[in-house]
Amino acid sequence: MGVCLTGPMVCDRLRRLDTEYHKRGLAMPKRESALVTQLLDALEERGYRDTAPRRAVVQAVALKDKHFTAEELRRQLPEVGRATVYRSLKMLVETGLVCRVLLEGGMLHYQLSHPGHHHHMLCVECGASEDITGCDIEDQLKNVAAARDFRVSGHWLEIYGRCGKCWDEETVAA
Repeated sequence: MGVCLTGPMVCDRLRRLDTEYHKRGLAMPKRESALVTQLLDALEERGYRDTAPRRAVVQAVALKDKHFTAEELRRQLPEVGRATVYRSLKMLVETGLVCRVLLEGGMLHYQLSHPGHHHHMLCVECGASEDITGCDIEDQLKNVAAARDFRVSGHWLEIYGRCGKCWDEETVAA
């Protein structure tokens, strides 16, 4: 390895990663996206180590453009252990970088998350998912909880239906 122009800590980190990748028979990526860097930095800020298997999971997640299951991710990364895939997803969810999406049939999926509290609108035809920010249901929840002497600790709302594209395709086909 040549002279490191980014500073000794970054250079040491890159050397450790290169060694770990080499031990596992993997080629270290030449470049990583800004999103991958952001996700890894956020994990590191919370005390999680940057390991080659975790980095592989983060890179795969960053490339996803729609929701996915843990098993799909595991099959995509056969060199990464099942437990590592699940633990990495759990860490990403706990840090708010990835969110869980519950499909109509009860299947749990994951997707990159928007910051802050949000809900999902899911198309039951094509599987498209749209994040809904802002939560107009908060006042109603407070009223329902107060009427029943209940303390709400959180909620999770998924809205199922058909997206405009699928609705239009059905209209054209009719």
